[in-house]
Amino acid sequence: MFDSLRSVVQLKPFERDRATRRLSSAANVDDYRALAKRRLPAGVFDYIDGAAEDESAMARNASRFSDRTLTPRVLRDVSEVDASTSILGTPAPMPLIVAPTGFPRIAHPEGELATARSAARHEIPFSLSTMGTRSIEEVAEVCAGRKWFQVYVWRDRELTKDMLARCKDNGFEALYITVDTAVLGRRERDVRRGMSLPPKLGLDTFIEGALRPGWTLNFLRNDPIVFSNVAVSTARLGDGTEDGSSAVSLADYINSQFDPQLSWDDVAWIRSQWDGPVILKGIQSVADAKIAASEGIDAVALSNHGGRQLDSAPAIIDLVAPVADAVGGQIEIYCDGGVRRGSDVVKAVALGADACMIGRPHLYALAAGGEAGVDHMLDFFQAGVEQTMALCGINNIAAITSDLIAET
Repeated sequence: MFDSLRSVVQLKPFERDRATRRLSSAANVDDYRALAKRRLPAGVFDYIDGAAEDESAMARNASRFSDRTLTPRVLRDVSEVDASTSILGTPAPMPLIVAPTGFPRIAHPEGELATARSAARHEIPFSLSTMGTRSIEEVAEVCAGRKWFQVYVWRDRELTKDMLARCKDNGFEALYITVDTAVLGRRERDVRRGMSLPPKLGLDTFIEGALRPGWTLNFLRNDPIVFSNVAVSTARLGDGTEDGSSAVSLADYINSQFDPQLSWDDVAWIRSQWDGPVILKGIQSVADAKIAASEGIDAVALSNHGGRQLDSAPAIIDLVAPVADAVGGQIEIYCDGGVRRGSDVVKAVALGADACMIGRPHLYALAAGGEAGVDHMLDFFQAGVEQTMALCGINNIAAITSDLIAET
């Protein structure tokens, strides 16, 4: 009997690293999300996870991927599968971009530094947000890979100009202009939680902190979290607006900067200050994609801000084919919203996208396991793209066409 047991039972070696142990049970993005939910205070998790109003736009982003099925071809040689592509003229091992996200250090103390290092190892673009918690200079110091910067067209043009100058000085390759935030959407989970940025301390905060001691100790042991990019530029300008020492007053200042008068003239002004590629992030119609192409924009990120702005916005995957039909070949097209698997990336490419962007997935992974979590998540996407291609009888990105898609 014991011989029979020995033949089928093997004890797994004990893994000493806690993050690695946690990640060993994560099979997909939903698992990273579940780990993040266990590790983060409820208000922090809901800030990352939540969306506007009834959160229907966020749900549609994901469900419309599931509504599309693939049409596999068989008996094809897929012994070698190559998922590599070109993004803004530079090779990448897969059609994936790490999207800009605000306030990542609430997920993990390393924040953008961990994600940027991981993206560089995976040779895909990392995107830093104006609302980031690590500065342009800090990211450049740790990341020799591809770095993109996301900017808002704010009322204070000197502030915007200074951030663009810092990007140029620190080797940032491309610039996003976010165009869907003339006003901020109503994020009702944050309203219910009383969540603000930075988080305000109340009795519920201390209770949540006691229930999440790992997150709380990390929060207390590390430097205060501020909007680093804005803080550095306001200090450099020295105009007395805000010295960056108070995260609360800095947040108030930022909220005052969103400009509802945003127009195509403002996009032209930004382009006059930047000599690299420009991406418009937040395009949600064929009409606006056509204008972007006619204006000579390099790429559009089809995005509804992860469902965090207009809750009645279209599902982003539904936009890809019509936009590709209208402007494909003139301008690169990125699909941003609801991407959760390698098969989603393949579907988007089949419909005409040049690449996909991931926001929440990398924040979930960051919260679940820090830099190792982001590595684990990007490996999951790379393997998923290649596996889907192989199962569909496709061995290179160029062979992914609309014939692959079937819609239910």
